Amino acid sequence: MSAPRVVALAGSPREMGLAHGQAFREQIRRYTEERVALAGSALWTGHAMRREAVLALAEACIPAHAAYSPELTEEMAGIAEATGLSLAELVITNGFTDFIDLVYARGSGEIVTERVEDDCTAFIVPDRLSADGKGFFGQTWDMHASSAPYVVLLHGRPAGGRAFMAFSLTGCVGMIGMNDAGIAIGINNLLGAGGQIGVTWPLVVRKALQQTDIEAALACITGARLVGAHNFQLFDRLGNGINVEAMPAHCHVTRTASAALVHTNHCLDPRTLALCRPRAADSQASSEARLAAGERGLRREGVTAEALMALTRAPEICVRAEPPLDMETCGAAIMQPAMGRFWAVQGLPTENDYAAFSI
Repeated sequence: MSAPRVVALAGSPREMGLAHGQAFREQIRRYTEERVALAGSALWTGHAMRREAVLALAEACIPAHAAYSPELTEEMAGIAEATGLSLAELVITNGFTDFIDLVYARGSGEIVTERVEDDCTAFIVPDRLSADGKGFFGQTWDMHASSAPYVVLLHGRPAGGRAFMAFSLTGCVGMIGMNDAGIAIGINNLLGAGGQIGVTWPLVVRKALQQTDIEAALACITGARLVGAHNFQLFDRLGNGINVEAMPAHCHVTRTASAALVHTNHCLDPRTLALCRPRAADSQASSEARLAAGERGLRREGVTAEALMALTRAPEICVRAEPPLDMETCGAAIMQPAMGRFWAVQGLPTENDYAAFSI
């Protein structure tokens, strides 16, 4: 697979959304159709839901999106206009893993869902462990293997806003990124039991990338009425790192000290763990193994970007598709906010090269 595609977005929110939608119209339509169908599948949510009911839930989330960020909701509306999709459909495309929590919560009983899209491994490397004294944020992005062709990098220059680069999917406003103020943000999915009508996580990511300091970016997470559960990591050019296990009803915040901060897909705080839904044994084992491998790999000084690329290729961390779930590492990103450096790979890091970019 070649280097990730880069699409330049600039101007007003509507102009950015239109450019995004026009560049990838058919891919966005195909991916959205798949996401909407899966959102109503019992394999993913524990109970089947008709398409009309799924879309009604997404429609109910639109006012919360508009209240949280009118600009980003307008950008999504631009994508909708260019693709002929509804804004409700794009709420699902953007926030699928959060939206699954919402659909799950509309069911009854504690059930283990058969399908889980949550194999990402994220890490913050503090300044003192970096070879050049400037720390890193990085992560793998793991999803159903069929998602890899939809990976794209958004190079945004919003009118009157912060320039940013975001690892994303066609049709999604951003998943992992860094802005020109030196703020980086990434995510791991968590399995929340208490999904609610609210804001999906990609808007939180992009709103954080509109900020100029890490505390304001943190407030974008803790102040959001979240649809579902996600773990967020923030790292800035000054070497400050923050991990947030974010649930619709509670956030647990941890700040970096001298050691690297690694997170996978299971909650580490008892209070957030109590708000999770049951996890399949193999999924829990994978998350624990990846966490241990990440902590072992970052228990040293002199860390370089190349060393982090190698970590994303480690067999314990780089996930290969196996039936029936076919989950795979569909890409990865590494950022050094103090230097404005961004590396990304599309597809398996073991089989593809990282490309270097600059904000």
